[in-house]
Amino acid sequence: MKRHVFSLFMLAAALTGSVGCSTDNTTQQNATEEELYTQTLTISDPDYYTRFKGEDISINVYNWGEYISTGTDEGTLDVNSEFEKLTGIKVNYTNYATNEELYAKLKGGGTTYDIIIPSDYMISKMITEDMIQKLDFNNIPNFSYIMDNFRNMAYDPANEYSVPYTWGTVGIIYDETMIDMDEEDIDWDILWDETYADQILMFDNPRDAFAIAEIILGYSLNTENPDELIAAADKLKEQKKIVQGYVMDEIFDKMAAGDALIAPYYAGDALAIMEDNDSLNFVVPQSGTNLFVDAMCIPTGAKQKEAAEMYINFMCEPDIAYDNIDYICYSTPHQAAFDMLDEEVQNNPVSYPDDELIAERTTVFVNLSDEANKLMQNLWTEMKSAEDETVNKWLMPIFLLLCMVTVVFVLIKRHIKRKKDIF
Repeated sequence: MKRHVFSLFMLAAALTGSVGCSTDNTTQQNATEEELYTQTLTISDPDYYTRFKGEDISINVYNWGEYISTGTDEGTLDVNSEFEKLTGIKVNYTNYATNEELYAKLKGGGTTYDIIIPSDYMISKMITEDMIQKLDFNNIPNFSYIMDNFRNMAYDPANEYSVPYTWGTVGIIYDETMIDMDEEDIDWDILWDETYADQILMFDNPRDAFAIAEIILGYSLNTENPDELIAAADKLKEQKKIVQGYVMDEIFDKMAAGDALIAPYYAGDALAIMEDNDSLNFVVPQSGTNLFVDAMCIPTGAKQKEAAEMYINFMCEPDIAYDNIDYICYSTPHQAAFDMLDEEVQNNPVSYPDDELIAERTTVFVNLSDEANKLMQNLWTEMKSAEDETVNKWLMPIFLLLCMVTVVFVLIKRHIKRKKDIF
């Protein structure tokens, strides 16, 4: 993906060449360059962001890993740093790996967050359980940039609790130099192919993993039927003997380094991984997949609600929305950010699949009933426990057998010794 290079940064570089070499001039030059660099970020209403200046407040942001522009690549913004400079609000930023980890952290209490970015079905669950609060959209005027087809979605039908951040599909990332199959022939059942034993990675969260098994079995991705959930768990148990590991963000390093051949993952992350390994390809299986939306929300216990709404509005500034999406490679629901992308990216079927694929081959998760969620979680825990047992299930029998052999050997040796003593 092309990284965003800001135009005024070049102006700063030009000014550098015309500045003298004295110490005072060098200091002035550096200050001017820094000032010009920060000016490359266009803000719709700069005065809006001054309301908390000098109040020494901070917000706690809890987000997925690898899910924001950090400024580590040349020509990209450190988004949180830019927000701090603009507003005077300190950002305490931490990561989670799954929706379930996020939910458990909030449900357990003890830590307060002002911003979270869960997925669709988890947003719905948190609304039901009064874990997130309604937003004051007067404080989020940049919501106007969100595309119409990402408003009033099933997980937040009245659009009261969330602002979409990214969206995408789930597919299979694989090493095409080692897997000799046409792209259109690759489907979810390849993750059960014993030919690739110990070269397969699998999601380490129940909702995504169950969804793959449900597709193979012909069930709805939102089934609550206990028999179907049990059948899906049995399908996952069949797979575990050939799975190298259950992982999330570790997929980045393992697939990029060639330590595994196949993995299910999110399209945006797949594009980022493919930049580091030319042998990799990504496909959305013909049998269907999940279309997800991640959105910004404010937990019920947030201590800085207005500052959090300011942060959400900042994330919807066109330059910020563009830089984030260009950096993380996910798909954007933000019209202005989309318009800033290269045509090559806009027409990339991985990032922006056509309407027919979305309509016919994708399903959005909805929140399941408490009973179905509990059953799925219990089945997942049992499956993972069984997975752990498969590694060690022969250790105890082998140990007991060795003990028995040792005892028999010692008894025989003693018997022989007695006979020798007698004679």
